[in-house]
Amino acid sequence: MPLWEILVVAVGLSMDAVAVSLAASASNRARGVRAMLRLSFHFGLFQALMPLAGWFIGASVAPYIESFDHWVAFALLALVGGRMIRAALCGVEEDLGRDPSKGVTLVMLSVATSIDALAIGLTLAMIGEVIWLACIVIGLVTAGLSTLAGLVGTRVGSTVGRRMEIVGGLALIAIGVKILVEHLW
Repeated sequence: MPLWEILVVAVGLSMDAVAVSLAASASNRARGVRAMLRLSFHFGLFQALMPLAGWFIGASVAPYIESFDHWVAFALLALVGGRMIRAALCGVEEDLGRDPSKGVTLVMLSVATSIDALAIGLTLAMIGEVIWLACIVIGLVTAGLSTLAGLVGTRVGSTVGRRMEIVGGLALIAIGVKILVEHLW
């Protein structure tokens, strides 16, 4: 997978974390640079580790589903992308609690915003991709965009987060279609 595709996937996956960072910042629940850095670090870390876990799971089942793995990859990407779009259009908000940058809330938000990356890791294993570069890029992009979202969140609010989540979902679906087309033709 070329670096530009990994970057597109990384940006798409980071949109949940970006939306939460924007909402936390816009609502003034995550106060200060330290809180935003805690959020960004954990979002990036979990986004980097989840594809790795998915890849190991996928590598163990890939030989058994080799004849239809492109359909599985397409379905997973379409499912993740569609879920992101639906959540953005329906206005699903994360419950941020008091300070989302601390304790159990931080861990729960980190898992919730990175669960889609598990499916991406599974997909990468099925199409025979090396995972290390993807994990690093996904983690760094998520951390960077989450930091940026947190810093500008008080100015733009959570409306931009929903729009970006739609764009991210469409990008993941487009990559799924590309994988499917490449394998069928």
